[in-house]
Amino acid sequence: MKLVWPSLACLPGYVDALNRGWSPDNLRGAAAAREQLDQIATDAEAFVASLVDREARGSPITLPDGKRVPRLPGYIRWMWDGEFCGSIGLRWQRGTEELPPYCFGHIGYTVVPWKRGQGYATSALRETVRAAGAEGLRYVELITETLNFSSQRVIEANGGVLVEEFTRPAAFGAVQEFRYRISTGMHHHAIP
Repeated sequence: MKLVWPSLACLPGYVDALNRGWSPDNLRGAAAAREQLDQIATDAEAFVASLVDREARGSPITLPDGKRVPRLPGYIRWMWDGEFCGSIGLRWQRGTEELPPYCFGHIGYTVVPWKRGQGYATSALRETVRAAGAEGLRYVELITETLNFSSQRVIEANGGVLVEEFTRPAAFGAVQEFRYRISTGMHHHAIP
């Protein structure tokens, strides 16, 4: 499995996964999948381009409670083994590891159900943690539901340290989550 940048060439595999019931959004599920299928049908090139937005030029994000907030710099990459396997995203704020309160974690990933259990998420996360270091982040935070044991194993296999257990605000599903932190190996050096 390798991580690839979203492309029109790989888009049919992505569309197939959406049509098979997979969603890149574990909060909004099927609604998000339908929205993406509509966007792809309307303008596939614009959809693919929107997935890589390191300068946060995209339109604001609408939160589950309807509030609109600025987009963060970030990008999505696709897991690929000759077929579409899943996606992993990295987002950040320039010059800090802090995230706004509505943003739960620097990295989110999901593997299509028919490709799980092959170590794809673990290797995708390893590569994305390195990429976060290249963006200047000393560490990344990830969250996962307290009952999502497979995701916890993926994070711990990449050096994740449990920071806290918390409940997401009601607008985001009020689920119990663990927050993990993974060092990127990057260190900011103070200038003397």
